Amino acid sequence: MKIRILPDETYEVISKSKPILGGVYNLEDAKQGTAAQNAAFHALLGEYYKTGLWSYEGSGYKKGATLDEFKKIIKRKLGAGFERYVYIEMVDGWPRIAECENREDIPDYIIRDPDKANYIRGILKSWADYTKEERRITMDNLISEMHQVGVNTQKFMEILDGLESNVKADYK
Repeated sequence: MKIRILPDETYEVISKSKPILGGVYNLEDAKQGTAAQNAAFHALLGEYYKTGLWSYEGSGYKKGATLDEFKKIIKRKLGAGFERYVYIEMVDGWPRIAECENREDIPDYIIRDPDKANYIRGILKSWADYTKEERRITMDNLISEMHQVGVNTQKFMEILDGLESNVKADYK
């Protein structure tokens, strides 16, 4: 159900389903990621992980990754990626940790120095901080990749059916 809160603290129902008098509902901001998206993403992620059909050369994890490491790979490769970067620079002979939002903002002398470049780290954006649109894009990318590598399990098909049903319900 979608509602719009009005200035007089009443609401307007946007979708066709209406709340039941006396019912208790969780209210979510429609612009932010939803609990349904969260559940679907983690179900897709878990199913993809279990199949073992994924392969990321150079990821540092390969097939030995834990589910949590695999989630980080997916967020980096198919999701919003890094929200910021941290690196070490020398200031008056002392190491200092510096941060920036874009990799392009890291000083050239650090990126070009092989030793210093080893100390650059990206900080992944937390799934909890993804917008609804970022979650949708990440899930679309994940589903696309799962199709491309041949994931065809019953659970995957059930998840896709559930997603399709929810999308249709949103437009009724």
